[in-house]
Amino acid sequence: MYTSLKGKTAIVTGASRGIGRGIARRLAEVGLNVLVVSRREAEAAKVAAEIGGNASGFAADVADETDAGAMAKAALERYGAIDLLCANAGVFPSAKLGEMTAADFDQVMGTNLKGTFLSVSACLPAMKRQQSGRIVLTSSITGPVTGYPGWSHYGASKAGQLGFMRTAAIELAPWNITVNAVLPGNIATEGLADLGPDYEAKMAASVPMKRLGTVTDIANAALFFATEEAAYITGQSLVVDGGQILPESLDALEAMG
Repeated sequence: MYTSLKGKTAIVTGASRGIGRGIARRLAEVGLNVLVVSRREAEAAKVAAEIGGNASGFAADVADETDAGAMAKAALERYGAIDLLCANAGVFPSAKLGEMTAADFDQVMGTNLKGTFLSVSACLPAMKRQQSGRIVLTSSITGPVTGYPGWSHYGASKAGQLGFMRTAAIELAPWNITVNAVLPGNIATEGLADLGPDYEAKMAASVPMKRLGTVTDIANAALFFATEEAAYITGQSLVVDGGQILPESLDALEAMG
């Protein structure tokens, strides 16, 4: 039985859909106040209304320093604390090398990596005052472990998050602030659905458990890192992928029988 998190406050970025919405919903279920952050106010408010509890929406572009600061300020004004930051916002437009522009690269790095840095930086003063905090990054198996054509910029941003995490975990440990990351495999989200049913079927076939993960699978991992029971875990990454990265070839999957 985990120590209750009821009454704690969480900020979840990129929470209007997919994994972010799943994390926000799961945190609200266990009693956290949740600031649902999206670039579009209407979408953030809609998700906050859906999950209920003490959730509220806020519009911010995490790639913008002013917006990130306003996000942290809103959490403090509404709830009085920032106990947990789930830095989940991310974009993944596909572009292969030779076609990818500098603007394409900057867009992905700006949201996925710079956005992580700005979100963490905005929440640090409150966490340091409290002498406690939990930071959970949504990275990916793509970049840190695997690759996929068209996502070199995405992979670089997700690997970069882990490099950021390791040093941040050292620097913030004196304030009892932990920094960890969840690395999802292929998860059934709107973003994956946008890639088409053939892609979705192929991805499920490449997973030893023969199914895609759910947003709740990722949300549960993020929730664990937020608990008091995980207080001595920092600078670590948890792969949640149904075993996707384990087979050395398709033959390995076929040999399962």
